This record gives sequence, structure tokens and C-alpha cells, in this order.
Amino acid sequence: MGVLTETPARETGFPPRRSRRPKSGGADRQRAGYWFVLPCVIFTTVFFLAPFVMTLVMSLYHWPLMGHATFAGFRNYIDLLHDDSFWGALWFTTEYTLVVTPAIFILAFVLAMLVNRASRFVGIFRTAYFLPVVIGMTTASLLWVWMFNDQVGIFSAVLMQLGIVDEPVQWLGETNSALASLVVMVLWKASGFTMVILLVGMQAIPQDLYDAARIDGARWWSQQRFITVPLMRRTFALALIMAVIGSYLAFEQFYVMTKGGPMNSTITVVHWIYRASFTYFKLGYGAAMSVVLLIVLLILSVIQMFLLRDDHE
Repeated sequence: MGVLTETPARETGFPPRRSRRPKSGGADRQRAGYWFVLPCVIFTTVFFLAPFVMTLVMSLYHWPLMGHATFAGFRNYIDLLHDDSFWGALWFTTEYTLVVTPAIFILAFVLAMLVNRASRFVGIFRTAYFLPVVIGMTTASLLWVWMFNDQVGIFSAVLMQLGIVDEPVQWLGETNSALASLVVMVLWKASGFTMVILLVGMQAIPQDLYDAARIDGARWWSQQRFITVPLMRRTFALALIMAVIGSYLAFEQFYVMTKGGPMNSTITVVHWIYRASFTYFKLGYGAAMSVVLLIVLLILSVIQMFLLRDDHE
């Protein structure tokens, strides 16, 4: 039995075989990735990180609108602890958030359920529900100020024509009615955006799950309870976080429709920051309030993400 021996390359006449190593384009792809990410990094740095650092620095100074800034340390934060106006505005903003956020979420969920069905005119309804989102908040507020006007507004005129009221209603002239009017306007304005978020989450659920549940005899309510709601937990978290943040940062509708009235009963925390910064010219104090508001929003967002987290994470 012969022994196989490897023939040298010079005896066979062929060049020696070299190991082929794949040419790695990792470095090129990495550099290309940096170029793609660079615009986002620049945008975030210019419009978020730089203003945030500037706000932190300003909060440590007595920073008038005109004149030289003087270092104050944590004096602005200490004064903030004793500012009843700030805490009152924060409490009112919290009340407003607790009222408007569930209302927006429930209305948006109902609208998303309606437009999630395949029908002939579903595109028209989706557009109609989303259309108020396109309108600017200031423009929408001015529109609703006209409709709520007690002299030329449409609401008082309709109620008087129907005989429900005998005289024009001061919708924005009383505390309770002013807050209710603002909530109605925000529902009309913001529900369409939340509807789109929930609609995307609904359409991401496989239809096979509903078909299997229907074959097993599950009714519509059971399908929503055991399929839709559990699988949309992350979508709910996103929608709720954005709604809560938007409610705490509410400013334009209050500034245009009530200007903080009646009797300063509808001053939000952002409205108070605006007053302290640009009416009383305390930019450092306004920056300190902004930092505190940011901390509050971060805490609320973390709590919501914890409560609505996926059980498998």
C-alpha cells in the first residue's frame, strides 16, 4: 500500500496556493456610517445639547436680560423651593395633564379602532381625523377663541337658538369652564396624532391571531383584551409618554385663549417660566425652573416605562 505524499508546487508547475482572505470593507462601512450619523449629531448638539448646557449654566447665575450676569450658585433653586407661584402652576399643570391625557388616549384609541377596519372610505376618515394636527397650535387656539366668544361665537349662539341657555355663556371667563374649554380644544387638536401612533401598533399585530381567536369562539371584547392590549403595550407606552410630555409643556393654548386667567387660575408651569424670564427678566431663575421641569418629566417618563414595560424584557 503506497504512501501518499504531497507534491511540491515546483514539480507540478503550478504556483503555490495562497490562503484567500476576504477583503474587509468594515473600515469603509464604518466611515460611511459616521457620515450618515453626522447630520443627526450636529442637529442634536446645536438644538439640544448646547441649549441644555447653556440652561444649566444660566440656572447658576443671576442673569438679567440686560447687564452682567453674577454667579449665584444654587440660590435660584433655593428660591424656587419657596416660590408658591411655581408650585401652584406645576400643580395646575398636573391636574390638566391628569384630565387631558386619558381623554386624548381614549378618544384616539376609539378613532384608531374605527379607521383600522378595511372599508371604502377609510382613507377619508383617517385624513379627517388627522387634519387638525396639521394646524398650528396658535392658529387653532385663535379659531377656538372665536368659537367660544360670548358675543360672536358659534357655541353660545347655537345654545341660545336651541333654548338651552338664555344668555351668552362666558366659556373662557370662569375657572371651570375655561379649563373645560381648553380640554375640548386640545382633544380636537391632538387626538389625531395619538390615533396614528395607536393605528400603527394595531396594524403591526398579525391578523392570524384574531382569526385563530375567532375560530376558538372568542368574542370581540376578549380579542381586544387578550390580543390587542397585551401586544400594544410598547405602543401604549410611547403614546402616553408623548401625551404626558406634551401636556406638561402646554403653553400656546393657555397664552392665546386665557392668558393665564381668570384670576391667574390657568397658568401652566411653562407659562410661569415665560413670565419669569421675559416679563420679570429673571433669565437665571427661569432656567432653574426649566431644569426642575426637565427632572419632573424624566421621572414621569421612567415611571411610565416601568409600569408599561414588556413582561418578557
